[in-house]
Amino acid sequence: MASMRIPPRVIQLALAAAIASAQTPKLEPLPLSLPKPLFEGTPQNLKVPNLEKPTGKMRPAFLAPSGTTNVARGKPVSSSAAEASVGELEMLTDGEKSGQDGTYVELPPGVQSVTIDLQDKFTIYAIVLWHFHKQARVYLDVIVQVADDPDFLTNVRTLFNNDRDNAAGLGAGKDLNYVETAEGRLIDARGVIARYVRLWSNGNNINALNHYVEVEVYGKQAH
Repeated sequence: MASMRIPPRVIQLALAAAIASAQTPKLEPLPLSLPKPLFEGTPQNLKVPNLEKPTGKMRPAFLAPSGTTNVARGKPVSSSAAEASVGELEMLTDGEKSGQDGTYVELPPGVQSVTIDLQDKFTIYAIVLWHFHKQARVYLDVIVQVADDPDFLTNVRTLFNNDRDNAAGLGAGKDLNYVETAEGRLIDARGVIARYVRLWSNGNNINALNHYVEVEVYGKQAH
């Protein structure tokens, strides 16, 4: 019985599929540790426009390539404000996420920003931020950007923007406002490569002050 001859095209496709499979990184859930919730449930009567509806469920695990870590831990932080009203800027990357008094930074009223220097370029898969989670607040005009330089002039990319009226002067955004919880806000960075991360806000629905408990940047060294 004559042996069956496999067409060259089939062999090429099989080899291509095998190579692609070998090159695809293994995905794993982010090594994300959440703080204990400080309030139960989500208020339904918050009078904030463009507010996303709470799902009432925990956020699904976010998958990223194996070896992804929080590359912002312990990295230097600067701010648009001359100094913090409460706390120290380094608290944004110190790993303390409980949200209790003494664990968050307060910046003055109005449009303010904080910038994290990762001190090298990283492939960033996700950014998780906690503004304040002692109560269900909505922080306004939240913008998250990355860039290659500290002045945000080179290769600036916007990953999140719910500043609908362009209060920060960076362009109007289309993302929704959201309620702060102990889960923090996870932003899919889609593998963007950058060194600097900048976050903006413009007070909240309770008062005009800006707060940060923690910011985590999940990524891997860029090659």
